[in-house]
Amino acid sequence: MHLFALIGGLICLAIWIYLLAAHGGFWRLTIHNASQPPLSPSPTIAAVIPAREEAEVIGSAIQSLLEQTCPLHIFVVDDHSSDGTAGVAREAARRYGRPVALEVIDGTPLPEGWTGKLWAVEQGIQRAMQLNPQFLLLTDADIDHSPANIANLVAIAEAGRYDLTSFMVRLHCESLAERFLIPPFVFFFFLLYPPAWIRDPRRTTAGAAGGCMLVRPEALARAGGIPAIRSEIIDDCALAQAVKQSGGKVWLGLTPDASSTRSYGTSAELERMIARTAFNQLRHSVWLLLGALLGLMITYLLPLALLAGGDPNLALAGVASWLLMTAAFFPMVRFYGLNPAWALTLPFSACFYMIATVHSAIKFWSGRGGEWKGRSQDIAADH
Repeated sequence: MHLFALIGGLICLAIWIYLLAAHGGFWRLTIHNASQPPLSPSPTIAAVIPAREEAEVIGSAIQSLLEQTCPLHIFVVDDHSSDGTAGVAREAARRYGRPVALEVIDGTPLPEGWTGKLWAVEQGIQRAMQLNPQFLLLTDADIDHSPANIANLVAIAEAGRYDLTSFMVRLHCESLAERFLIPPFVFFFFLLYPPAWIRDPRRTTAGAAGGCMLVRPEALARAGGIPAIRSEIIDDCALAQAVKQSGGKVWLGLTPDASSTRSYGTSAELERMIARTAFNQLRHSVWLLLGALLGLMITYLLPLALLAGGDPNLALAGVASWLLMTAAFFPMVRFYGLNPAWALTLPFSACFYMIATVHSAIKFWSGRGGEWKGRSQDIAADH
């Protein structure tokens, strides 16, 4: 038993050495601040916002888009909201004095084989293409953008000739549950999708953050358009994969200049958010689920077990692994302005994510996968 524990400790240590030294530098956060002057000439940009029951947040998002240094025409697709989402959006544009910059589209019934969000996005893009835009901005109803944020994203796209550029926005992180789970969420995302590998055309890794994506229409068409990913739950990464596979260049970065106003006051709300896509990420495979759980236990929980075992050699391996883990996580903790001690909590957060992943599988098997605002969109074939 002691030998197995020692081998496990060495494996855990090797994992963290690899992650810090050779996994695309995912933990070294490069922050992209919005510092671009107004673009000259200003490109035609059409912003598409799918919106379902978003009255609480969409007004602020619309105003932030109207305040951009590069002018946008905004298309909000009201996906059968019952809370007055469309009226709030129109009022925000009217109050800002630019009602003609906004068009609200009433969503049509959801066709078979589509997720609700992607069907709304497709309807918005169909209308937006009448403007012959140079860029399509795909953003969410809960995202507030600083005035130069979109200009910054356009400048990155133009400088690197990228076909799809996206910012991972700053997520809401104020409640205790958010402080415990939001920084790990972004950390795990970059672990799965290292930005350096995404922008490397020699690698197949592709990812994007759906809250703020800029895509060239011709690249979208070359990738098959939204219909090519119409059933995807993790639609942003699926779109990035389609663009990259069709020969496009993809870029992902992190910015504090766009933020989500959607709050998660309790751990239960965050658990539902995680469980919505976790098993889909594992391609609904039991073997991948078991492998992921084993990997999480070795990588994040074994260091604590080694510390508690009482053996000095095992404890040393546990301490070393935990310190490397903490060092990797610290830049994310700092990005969210938290006390540095929060960097020590990653093993406990990982345990929560394991539970949420198992719950995600259970929901899928029971016919409730991908639950979002009254819809189950990730359902086993026998349901």
